Amino acid sequence: MMQDKILVTRSSMPPYEEYIEAIKPLWETHWLTNMGQYHRELEERLKEYLGVPEVSLMVNGHMALELAIQAFDFPAGAEVITTPFTFISTTHAIVRNRLQPVFCDIKPEDGTMDETQIESLITDRTVAIVPVHVYGNVCNVEKIQEIAAKHHLKVIYDAAHAFGVKYKGQGIGNYGDVSVFSFHATKVFNTIEGGAAAFSDSGIYKKLADLKNFGIRGEELVTGIGANAKMNEFAAIMGLCNLNHISYYIEERKKRFEVYESGLAKIKGVRLLNQEKDTIRNYSYMPIVVEDEYPMSRDELYCKLKDNNIFARKYFYPLTSDQDCIRNQCKEAELKCARRISERVLTLPFYPTLGIEVINTILRFIGNV
Repeated sequence: MMQDKILVTRSSMPPYEEYIEAIKPLWETHWLTNMGQYHRELEERLKEYLGVPEVSLMVNGHMALELAIQAFDFPAGAEVITTPFTFISTTHAIVRNRLQPVFCDIKPEDGTMDETQIESLITDRTVAIVPVHVYGNVCNVEKIQEIAAKHHLKVIYDAAHAFGVKYKGQGIGNYGDVSVFSFHATKVFNTIEGGAAAFSDSGIYKKLADLKNFGIRGEELVTGIGANAKMNEFAAIMGLCNLNHISYYIEERKKRFEVYESGLAKIKGVRLLNQEKDTIRNYSYMPIVVEDEYPMSRDELYCKLKDNNIFARKYFYPLTSDQDCIRNQCKEAELKCARRISERVLTLPFYPTLGIEVINTILRFIGNV
């Protein structure tokens, strides 16, 4: 048994002195929120890092997705094609906009939406597609865009896992009408809590600026029903500091991924998900699929690791479409592959400071059954 608890993730943080020095000016300005200096600075630096024309910062990734959907003014009851193999936030953002999720199955090799099934789900009520770059694995963006253009649909990517990912030389935020990132504490890049929407249409920036500030456009003018989704200055400064170290974080993740990859290749019945070709990865998660050839079920392996103070996660299980709060609001779908992967997937502990010797111990626990 591991002496200390090994959690599935751990937040990346800049040096203490760097952050403390960076927040000192706030005690002079007393400007703590409402799109202050550091909020604006982080937006500019993220545009440069992500290689996208526009970025709108938000209080978290969920509100970025919810408001991005709201920005298109889809009619209530319209249908949105999405994946059930995702964090519940994706589905909630659709439902909270009074839209109906229509679930598309996934591909077994990478866990992303199966683009070959999308067209069969399109009806005269379909208005958008919300795919997920799950674990940072890139969806088939070309085919999805082709389908969307053919049927006049919007594409809003949940890129919560894909910060810094590049596909064919382009930042992943350049695909679709909007791509939404999460900067939660557990992500590759964090602002403690936070998120952002990336896009090319400057009109969307203006719309999101209104929506994240109660719809307020002037002292006496409210243009629509909005929310309070502004990022505060402490969070923005954490983001600016973490951005200084993002290359180091990703490089350390890569080293640990390669140790896992090498060790898991020797264990029969356990496989990794594939990554799209022409992709620069961010190594956001360490998911494995426990196949029938493995001597234990996924749940048995999960319990074995937990009994030894190693806390993996069934990420994502159950499917969002199987949750009671969603099941009665969506059309029935077979989702054979999504259900199979969901019942077999396990994300292992993975973060930039995880000891290599700890990874080797985890591999021994998985290999010795």
